[in-house]
Amino acid sequence: MELQVANGGSVAVNDEVFGRDFNEGLVHQAIVAYMAAGRSGTKAQKNRSAVSGGGAKPFRQKGTGRARAGTIRSPIWRSGGVTFAAKPRDFSQKLNKKMYRVAMRSILSELVRQERLVVVDAIESDGKTKSLSAKLHDYGTNDVLLVSDVDDVNVLLASRNIPHCEYATAAGLNPVNLVGHEKVVMSKSAVEKVQEWLA
Repeated sequence: MELQVANGGSVAVNDEVFGRDFNEGLVHQAIVAYMAAGRSGTKAQKNRSAVSGGGAKPFRQKGTGRARAGTIRSPIWRSGGVTFAAKPRDFSQKLNKKMYRVAMRSILSELVRQERLVVVDAIESDGKTKSLSAKLHDYGTNDVLLVSDVDDVNVLLASRNIPHCEYATAAGLNPVNLVGHEKVVMSKSAVEKVQEWLA
């Protein structure tokens, strides 16, 4: 199949990458797995062994009339440890590479069907937000993901102050940034790189 380039011409692409059926379940799984992997999981509390102090028995075993106690760091005491203390954990989910690639192909194919994927010759900027914002108006929205084949500092500087505009390289694409924007503007060279990766 062929994708039309915004300013004239077309680029030939592989049906396996840009012409697949939409697999909603797999796309959902890929997005959830990607977002879960980004969680820090740094929540932590101290259990009775981690709280300082409590080495000595607070009072004798018998004769006081109180319940027996072996440490002042018991969870039922004030300043004691937490019973089921939270520990740092890994939220990442397993997703096979093949499944991830199929999900990415599915998303790209759906973007093509919905006419949300725009191919241009190149994504360039002079580093000025105003000029890039004017270019984005040509696409009918500012909610745009710009995808280039290599890092371009000028495009990054110009785009970072535009609300809902994100800049990424072909190597940095992920399911979340692909589905999270109204339009995806991709350079021809980025399309080729994506195709090499997913074909």
